Amino acid sequence: MKMRKLGKTGMEISPLVFGGNVFGWTADQARSFQMLDAFADAGFNSIDTADTYSRWVPGHGGGESETIIGEWMKQRGNRKKFIVATKVGMDMGDGKKGLSKNHILRSADDSLKRLQTDYIDLYQSHVDDPDTPFEETLGAYAQLIQQGKVRAIGASNHKADRLAAALETSKKLGLPAYQTLQPNYSLIERAEYENHLEPLCVREGLGVINYFPLAGGFLTGKYRSEADLAGKARARNVTKYLNDRGLKILGALDEVARKLHATPAKVALAWVLARPSISAPIVSATNLDQLKDLLSAVELTLDRDSIALLNEASL
Repeated sequence: MKMRKLGKTGMEISPLVFGGNVFGWTADQARSFQMLDAFADAGFNSIDTADTYSRWVPGHGGGESETIIGEWMKQRGNRKKFIVATKVGMDMGDGKKGLSKNHILRSADDSLKRLQTDYIDLYQSHVDDPDTPFEETLGAYAQLIQQGKVRAIGASNHKADRLAAALETSKKLGLPAYQTLQPNYSLIERAEYENHLEPLCVREGLGVINYFPLAGGFLTGKYRSEADLAGKARARNVTKYLNDRGLKILGALDEVARKLHATPAKVALAWVLARPSISAPIVSATNLDQLKDLLSAVELTLDRDSIALLNEASL
């Protein structure tokens, strides 16, 4: 498998990153291990998670995903073969949130324990924290990098102006700089990234690992009416796309999928993979059949006409 450079980190990642938000949520430990094994056996090497996964589940406190990943790596003895990315900053309860130095340092140690490792390959600011000065946040990351606990840092859910300001602070003060961005980007969520974030990422050489490349499952084509969403875990992420534009995009995906003998999900991922600024989209699955279909997207090359059709439908 051809690996992709992750910005200027010096790391090379597989063209798809496994999104660990499902571990401990819609996939228990046994199912998670099964899918991680299949992911590894197929030659992929990158996993993304966060300390807050899956705090939204009743009875969970966060850290469930990291714990499962850590146990899997320990049992398989494969830590050095994987690029592990996690995140800090989302609310963990009891006031534990944000990007203050104390919270980052404490959270990094907590994540390292759950992951059963002594280093994090990519440590990301999960959300922007306007209440904490950039120099404090970046200073905390500098300490973690100096201690060997973190290899590189990245930003997630940052607006272009704030990301640019953070990068400028790094240059001005000689502090570690964000090397990656994790934005919401897909056929149906294009404007914010393409108009504002992408030019900055290209100019600064940032790696981009976008989340929701299938728009929370909408672009798989499984959800075409309110009835299709009844009782589904991801309903809150998908309802907003059930409109004329969303259905037009699904129609275009169907057309290309028929032409290329593929699934809409595979086509939607291939569209993202074809964009030069994208390092690797983050994908999630809850069973092996889903996962195998998604992983096979790396073998699908869209022709110019198919890309043009999808671009026009998603304007």
